[in-house]
Amino acid sequence: MTSVLYDAPGPKAIFRSRLFSVVAGLLIAAGLVWLILALGAPKTSANGAVQPGLWDVSRWDVFADREVWRTLGRGALNTLRMAGVAAAFALVLGVLFSFGRVSDTKWIRIPTTVLLEFVRGMPVLLMMLFILLVFSTGSFWAGVAALSVYNGAIIGEALRAGIKSLPRGQREAGLAIGLTPVATRFRIEFPQAFRQMLPIIVAQLVVLLKDTSLAFVVGYEELLRSGLYNLTNFFGSRYSFSFFLVVLAIYLTMNLLLSWLARVIARRTGSKSGGVTTETKAPPEKPLDPELVYPAALGNQMGTP
Repeated sequence: MTSVLYDAPGPKAIFRSRLFSVVAGLLIAAGLVWLILALGAPKTSANGAVQPGLWDVSRWDVFADREVWRTLGRGALNTLRMAGVAAAFALVLGVLFSFGRVSDTKWIRIPTTVLLEFVRGMPVLLMMLFILLVFSTGSFWAGVAALSVYNGAIIGEALRAGIKSLPRGQREAGLAIGLTPVATRFRIEFPQAFRQMLPIIVAQLVVLLKDTSLAFVVGYEELLRSGLYNLTNFFGSRYSFSFFLVVLAIYLTMNLLLSWLARVIARRTGSKSGGVTTETKAPPEKPLDPELVYPAALGNQMGTP
């Protein structure tokens, strides 16, 4: 099927595109090889001492200690605990913020809009410090509160956009069958908006999981503080790059698992019919009566004059 936005590429354009892709892939591979070799090369310190490269076995022998993995495990569990609690509160606040933004009452819609703009413009780290210093909640709840409010505001805006993108007939149909405006939002509009904005919500939850590292500043023992700061201070800066790579791998694993779980949920909650099509099929044509089409021929065959 041809596109109305651009012409289909010809043989020369396809060849140039493939050539550029191959060249770009080779350049990226060469850059990765150079980076790996550069990191593995021995380093000379300021006093003239030669230190082994970052891939040397002496920089990784620390992971034979079980206490290192226990510390990394505790940090990962603390990160997941903060992310899970903050995500639950963020979803609830997102729903409330979205309903406040689309409310027909001005004294609800306008204050909600002002609050959302203020929260979205405030850095998460500054919000954590404000909550910790003003309310003395402790590092865990300061991080949870800041992450919940900020990400709840983002999720609320996404849900509001999803509600606004629905046809007006959805709301009118709910009101026509006797539902209240609030019941129409919850039972008709919100489920469709949530399913439609699920990719954006999941992306924001991944951001929330990564932003738990900001609780490092308020003293919470999450993965970054436990796996990079504490272990490096205890074993020395010789292992800092090794701890950095391991912490990075753990973060990537958690984020990829969260994205995979979101895709599974999206498939299970999506429509199994594959969507609604707008095409209308023409009714089958009724076969013509041969006596009406060929009356003379039929009459001759039956012996009528």
